[in-house]
Amino acid sequence: MKKLVVILALVAMLQPVCAQEVEVTSLKRLLEGVEGPAFHPVLNKSGDRLLFASDNGALKVYDFSDNVTQVVTRDYVAGNDACFGGDGKVYFVTQQMDENHLIYRTGNSYDLVTGRSAVITQPQHGAVRAVSATRGGTLRAPAANYTSSDDIGDAAWTEGSRVHVIVGGEERVFAPVDSWAGYLWASLSPDGKRVAFFAAGKGIVIIDLRGQMLAMLGNYEMPCWYNNDYLVAQNAKDDGHQFTSSQILLLKADGTFKAELTKPASMTMQPTCGGGRIVYTTIDGLLYEMTINIHE
Repeated sequence: MKKLVVILALVAMLQPVCAQEVEVTSLKRLLEGVEGPAFHPVLNKSGDRLLFASDNGALKVYDFSDNVTQVVTRDYVAGNDACFGGDGKVYFVTQQMDENHLIYRTGNSYDLVTGRSAVITQPQHGAVRAVSATRGGTLRAPAANYTSSDDIGDAAWTEGSRVHVIVGGEERVFAPVDSWAGYLWASLSPDGKRVAFFAAGKGIVIIDLRGQMLAMLGNYEMPCWYNNDYLVAQNAKDDGHQFTSSQILLLKADGTFKAELTKPASMTMQPTCGGGRIVYTTIDGLLYEMTINIHE
């Protein structure tokens, strides 16, 4: 009898997982005939603005509501070096190379209302990271950090094999899994209760605000919270020299479900989420916008 009860319990647990389906409700090309190749898209939280880098590294922002694109900077901005702050500004890092071939990075902000840029950290050698916070932004740098105000709210970022989280003004540092090659792509869930990040060699990890591991979602890259229960990620394969396939996946944050949003042969990558939108690019720099419906 006990064995039967256990079996029935397992069946009950599996039923909602098996019943889940994902429907792609719309898919369209963005900025076709308007912009050239575009990479590293970043949606703001509400999903009405999109940052992207052109093939020469210039940073631009597209406004969905008025269908207008603005140039943030024509200076070179490396991938993943730009974000929207919770204060409505864009925080980004430009790069310059000196005569000795040393790279110097400069922190900047861009006011979307006035269209004006400001230098907020002086050029320095070493990594400078632009980090989004719920009420502002911060730049993490070896020489000196920058924060947009005394209270930037909550934030998450990685440094080496550590994930840093600011909660209620307190900075916490965690290393929940071993990864000699380090962590990348940390972000807070929309409700601010969990953190997702990528650990090299291990994949996507979900932790709570005490650093306790909640789930490991598989060896996928560039996780982005779609909502509090689901993330979108890149599943790319290579032969050591070039990509052989790449697709976009939907992953449940507890690790119980995943679904293909694009096929491996599509060479789709670099997903971002906001306001119910999913935007990604292709290996050739073609931007696409997708919306989905999750049936549970």
